[in-house]
Amino acid sequence: MPGRRLSSAERAQIEVLFGQGLSFPQIAVVIGRDRSTVWREVRRNRTNGRGPGRSGVRHPWGRQPGYVPGVGYPRSWGPAYGWRYSHVVAQRHADERARRPRSGKLRPGWGRPWPQLWQTVKDRLRQRHSPQQIARSLRREFPQRPEMWVSHETIYQAVYYQARGGMRQELARQVALRSGRALRRPQSRAAAAGRGARPWVRDFHISTRPAEVADRAVPGHWEGDLVIGARGASAIVTLVERATRYVMLGALPESRVSEQVIDVLIALMRRLPAELRKTLTWDQGIEMIQHPVFTLATDCRVYFCDPHSPWQRGSNENTNGLLRQYFPRSSTDFRTYTQADLDTVARELNGRPRQTLGWQNPAEALHQHLVATAT
Repeated sequence: MPGRRLSSAERAQIEVLFGQGLSFPQIAVVIGRDRSTVWREVRRNRTNGRGPGRSGVRHPWGRQPGYVPGVGYPRSWGPAYGWRYSHVVAQRHADERARRPRSGKLRPGWGRPWPQLWQTVKDRLRQRHSPQQIARSLRREFPQRPEMWVSHETIYQAVYYQARGGMRQELARQVALRSGRALRRPQSRAAAAGRGARPWVRDFHISTRPAEVADRAVPGHWEGDLVIGARGASAIVTLVERATRYVMLGALPESRVSEQVIDVLIALMRRLPAELRKTLTWDQGIEMIQHPVFTLATDCRVYFCDPHSPWQRGSNENTNGLLRQYFPRSSTDFRTYTQADLDTVARELNGRPRQTLGWQNPAEALHQHLVATAT
């Protein structure tokens, strides 16, 4: 199937067939295009035959404009067959027309200040919204104001335009890979190596989890994990609701032994109404050895993933990656963060528009679920 625009090879075919005396409809059949496409191509990129490399070919009917010996002038064909056509010139003209000399919607014109829309975009970049999240949320917030719309590619170009300025350094973490790595690196996991006997996992395997958890249609099913600080000396609890991606964080200022983790989980879950406390999916870490205490206090049943299977808690793993923007692995001591500090970070994450939610943010999605269940 031909592409949207004529290629250089197609233009070369047009030149050869045009010089052989084929009509525009006949050329169109050969190259698989509409006849009007071929006519516009020859008309738009015709040449006068002057200068090096500009000679091109001329249709046999046009060698003596207005008259063909023994035939006369085929008026039904029109004067277009008197033009010259060169695929080299045509491709050069097409490339020149494809250039976009405009400065861009977020970049200033010559001698002009930065557009006001750039300030709005910059503020959201500082809140660690991605360019795609910003582009989608602006369209949703200003449906009747196209001047407030911008594509994510335009945002990237505006940031890179200032490559030598202070803004580039300020936003480096937002426009780069969230992992902070410039190259991919192989990760070796001994998936076959078990962790030994885990008696608290027995009868609570993820395969026994209710089927409604998998389709994410019903809120109240959570995924949880610990995010570890520098040198393994500290940690925090992370919880993500599967349907809305709503995040809650819990401080562990003393240690991450099971008693401490269970107490934090109970406190976080008690912030929620009972209908949003259905299940919790965790890995097989020893910090959940006392999970029956948590279930008894919250009526939220705990299920455990297979060993070395983080994809079974995909939402939580993704959120933990986002948290590394705030808490770098190599330098974070979570003991210096209070619960109020973590709540602030959670609010910021819950305010980010998400593609998987139709560009709503998790707070809005959770609110909609709560309103739906109340009515």
